[in-house]
Amino acid sequence: MSDVGRFEFILVLVVAIVVLALVARLLRLPTSAALIVGGIALALIPGMPDVDLDPELVLVAFLPPLLLSGAYFTVWPAFRVNIGPILQLAVGTVLFTTLIVGVAAHWLMPSMPWAACFALGAIVAPPDAVAAKSVLERVHLPEKLSVMLEGESLLNDATSLVLYRFAVAAVLTGSFSLLHATLAFGVLAVGGVVLGAACGWIVLHILRRIRDPMLVISLTLLTPWIVYITGERAGVSGVMATVTAGLMIGWHQHEIFGADVRLRATAVWSVLTFMLESLIFILIGLSLRGVLHPRHGAAGSLPHLAWPVAGVVLATIVARFVWMYGATLLEWLLAPDTARPASAEAMGRATVLGWAGMRGVVSLAVALSVPATVPGRDFILLATFAVILVTVLGQGATIGLVIRWTGVARQAGPHAAHLTEPQARAHLADAQRQTVERLAHAPDGAVLHPRLLEQYRYRARVAARFSNEVDTLRQDRDAHYAVLLATIEAGRAELLRLHRGGMIHDHVLRRLENELDLQQLAAEGARGND
Repeated sequence: MSDVGRFEFILVLVVAIVVLALVARLLRLPTSAALIVGGIALALIPGMPDVDLDPELVLVAFLPPLLLSGAYFTVWPAFRVNIGPILQLAVGTVLFTTLIVGVAAHWLMPSMPWAACFALGAIVAPPDAVAAKSVLERVHLPEKLSVMLEGESLLNDATSLVLYRFAVAAVLTGSFSLLHATLAFGVLAVGGVVLGAACGWIVLHILRRIRDPMLVISLTLLTPWIVYITGERAGVSGVMATVTAGLMIGWHQHEIFGADVRLRATAVWSVLTFMLESLIFILIGLSLRGVLHPRHGAAGSLPHLAWPVAGVVLATIVARFVWMYGATLLEWLLAPDTARPASAEAMGRATVLGWAGMRGVVSLAVALSVPATVPGRDFILLATFAVILVTVLGQGATIGLVIRWTGVARQAGPHAAHLTEPQARAHLADAQRQTVERLAHAPDGAVLHPRLLEQYRYRARVAARFSNEVDTLRQDRDAHYAVLLATIEAGRAELLRLHRGGMIHDHVLRRLENELDLQQLAAEGARGND
């Protein structure tokens, strides 16, 4: 395929992404599931070019920005408080799943060496950060469960990649040292955290001194690749380095970014992450033809591999549930009677955690990178692809039903120690009122800004009243913002009339339109949240 042909093919994929995303929203399906199915459909079209994914390129191109984006929006206090459960998932679940899948694979395929079986277990063990994010955006979970799943998806890739490397090395060399592997894992993880913290500090130091929004956003776009590649070249975990840097930048972004930069950066990153996530899932679907390509040996061996592949899929899913139920039962038994939740509630949470184990791009990329000399490579490819399909299409599409069935969503109320949003708005309005009252008077006591004083006093009174009478005043609040949005639309229509009539310049149009857009965003945000 020529360079022009490749570019046209990418444009076709982008169009397909938009169409499939719209279909998913209309049918209320997970976007990831629709994109994988769409990718499979495209792969089956005669004449469609083969998609030969370079696994190293996939990891370095897609993983760093998505990891940093996920870490950037992670709630750091909740992440820190739940670091124990997160590590239990990110390390314990991956190790246990690797063990169970490895044993099952060797039982199903006795001809495969043990190390190759454990390599397969390491490949399919970690749930994918992109898949988890895609699902969590559509469901409502208690904060602790959301933080655990997000934190697990950010950290478990490091565990999986280390296990995979040692398993493949054992296959190729015929030797394995548990002590050496444990020490190496510690060095990779701790080294990645240290390097990520250092890179994060440097990036924050630079961002504080840049005033140009375009340069700030450009640096944030480069940061994940710089940190990840630096970590990999330094011999530490690039995943841990990227996540650590993302957590640091996310925690400090409220201090170093102004409103203009934050609005622009959010828009740029939203589009970037949407396109990268969508391309990942549609490429997973398109890679079906590559997985079944004759040179992999998988197409001809598919019939006799069907049952072993199904066994690996089952072992992958069951292993996660066994770990979740076991860990939850142990935690429940050790908890004091006063802090012990109802058994049905605890098991409901374990069920949701077990069901939210969607695999994705990391598993596929690592499977494709398995050396051709590793015995059972075709089986590893087919089993990995099957695990991704079943978990994303099956579990990802039904996670909402599982959450409702277990009743976990009813436990997702506001934290007792946290203010509600109306209460927080009342605090902000009171702080603004106090500042206006301090600055609105001249030294002799004369009022310099009467309209501002009246406006902010009114806002403070309304916010305080609404924070205490949310349900009673909700209808009045909605009616207020409906009128406000109608006035904004009227202003927008008049602005366009003036521009179309040649009465104002484009510069005036853009500036006033930006003001109306900000007003509309503020009004829609206030109306749409309690």
